[in-house]
Amino acid sequence: MHFTLTLALALSTSILGAPAPAAQSSSSETVGSSTTVSPSAFTSSPSPTIDSSYPSPTVPYASDDLNESYLDKFQNELPEPIRGSGGAKILGPQNVPLDRQNPDFLASPSTDSGAVSNVKWPFSLSHNRVQDGGWARQQNVHSMPIATTMAGVNMRLKAGAIRELHWHVTAEWAYVLEGSCRVVVVNAEGQNYIADVYPGDLWYFPPGIPHVIQGLNDTADGCEFLLVFDDGEFSEDSTFSVTDWMSHVPKEVLSKNFKVNASAFDHIPDRQLWMLPSAVPTNSAQEEGVESPQGVSTLPYTFAASKANSTKVPGGTVKVVDSRTFNVSKTIALAEVTVEVGGMRELHWHPTQPEWSYFIEGEARITVFAAQANARTFNYQAGDIGYVPPSFGHYVENIGNTTLKFLEIFNSDKYEDISLNQWLALTPPEMVKAHLQLSDDTISKLQKVKPVVVGAGLL
Repeated sequence: MHFTLTLALALSTSILGAPAPAAQSSSSETVGSSTTVSPSAFTSSPSPTIDSSYPSPTVPYASDDLNESYLDKFQNELPEPIRGSGGAKILGPQNVPLDRQNPDFLASPSTDSGAVSNVKWPFSLSHNRVQDGGWARQQNVHSMPIATTMAGVNMRLKAGAIRELHWHVTAEWAYVLEGSCRVVVVNAEGQNYIADVYPGDLWYFPPGIPHVIQGLNDTADGCEFLLVFDDGEFSEDSTFSVTDWMSHVPKEVLSKNFKVNASAFDHIPDRQLWMLPSAVPTNSAQEEGVESPQGVSTLPYTFAASKANSTKVPGGTVKVVDSRTFNVSKTIALAEVTVEVGGMRELHWHPTQPEWSYFIEGEARITVFAAQANARTFNYQAGDIGYVPPSFGHYVENIGNTTLKFLEIFNSDKYEDISLNQWLALTPPEMVKAHLQLSDDTISKLQKVKPVVVGAGLL
């Protein structure tokens, strides 16, 4: 009888899962005449603080393992795929620097589950196109297949160097990282626009609108910037360039088009220049500009985001720039976020658009929740790209010892997000209790206004 009952209990536990914990019980149960079994042997124990507001549980409680990041731990010791009692030391070859950068990949949190596509790409792994005057490297669906709606380019121009006259099938959005540069645009109405941009400033060129970019030297030796295009298939190597086009047009046609002798085109390049060195402009943008009979574009193609105020929140800052403030930017919206040490960008999701992220400073980790028990945690450093599909729940935690700064970029005219904290706070408390078994005290601390970024410590 003793053997039969014990076997039956073991089988029911393995097939059906551990029984739900009792709402308040620390007593043991006697099975047969000699075996004593405690409920805690099969499931996590509930909190010792019993609150009458807790509903009766229907499934086991989630693990109380904190699953902290091992970033600091792995900087001071050999990284190993061990978390708690799970895992084992590596016996074979190991890329230690890479494992130290990705502690939550090597020793993943116990909350990770199922499968989530790769949502990280470091620009350091992108092929760099190096030319006289600068360089550029890109990310698109060929390097990160899940990122179907946006692609990115990291470009550097030395002082005076020019990214040649060109245009794209897609829109081009940019964020200046360092230095300064001059942009010139001519639109379909024949209106032109010229402006200088600095770190933190933006530009946006709609599809098909021709433009040119030149590095300046008033703050640094040229400039470096991030470009984002509203198509994951975009390639910087397949743009429409003026030298490429004109080198493939018969000179007779060039002569007829421009009403000059064909010999005027004897010295045009026989191929695309793409990027070229040149002298640094000595005049201001206003002095350099050509007067157009059609006038200057009434819609600015640049935005001095560096001069716009950020919103201070308890754990950092947030600055949103979309078509409501930068009117021409119809397909790209931005949130520039900083997170203080120990803080995090709160648990949230974006209803209809994916988030393409770029990390500027600090160390971060993100767990992406893809529904149906699929979740995976990724680590990010400066220069890395992240991508979260629409409606996938996530957070961005600062796991480093310095301020975290990153960009949230969306293929949309307007920035939108849903806060988990606010959602729960604005839902009737009894409904929240029925789902999560939270106490009245915890529910009273839910935030009816989005925290956006939360600081270290408790309320």
